[in-house]
Amino acid sequence: MSESPFQTEPNPRDQAPQFVLPLVVRIEKSAPPARTDALETAARAVLVMLGDERSVGEGEWAQIMRDWQDARIRKVVRRARGAEWRRAGELPGITVAGKSAEVRVFPPVPLDGWPKELAKLQVSGTDLDDPDPLADVEPGTVVLWMSPDVEMSAGKAMAQAGHGAQLAWWELSEDERDAWREAGFPLAVRTADRQRWRELTSSGLPLVRDAGFTEIAPGSCTVVAEHPALRTR
Repeated sequence: MSESPFQTEPNPRDQAPQFVLPLVVRIEKSAPPARTDALETAARAVLVMLGDERSVGEGEWAQIMRDWQDARIRKVVRRARGAEWRRAGELPGITVAGKSAEVRVFPPVPLDGWPKELAKLQVSGTDLDDPDPLADVEPGTVVLWMSPDVEMSAGKAMAQAGHGAQLAWWELSEDERDAWREAGFPLAVRTADRQRWRELTSSGLPLVRDAGFTEIAPGSCTVVAEHPALRTR
């Protein structure tokens, strides 16, 4: 994990031009999404963007995706409703729907080069709840385990879940990626208990250490990505 772009130590990635992957979550006043569903949908949105044919090879987003991944892997989640959401939907991107959540992910943009339709959307204070108990996770499911010790807004947690999904994606073989993509990127987000968290952080599975740009202290361990294929290595 020494090459992880989420770690805080000085890294050659810091010398590259910096970009951010924008995600916008739809939060209507009358029907906000459930928190965990929003986290899971954001993680799938990142995977859909990574696996899209426009993001690889000679695709129209391929160069900006490479530039983004050559630097620190930043993601910012903003919220929109009503006309804001409709305007965001007119920009190039991909909308991913969960059970109650909708998240639109856009090709990376320079840190100071956000489209005006997205730049004016609110980023801070995005918080959500889970109104119903979470279902048990079926054996063999990809799980993004959140730290029990780090308090985060829903928006921050959505970005962290996306980081975890991306680290898992990077460590999979092409065949494993294809299988996950063809299945629709099924995954679950859950908060580990403290004993489980200690085991996970020493397991060798992909671990996100946040760079500390917003909300939480630099170096905080936030997510472990448990993909079944990575457990066998």
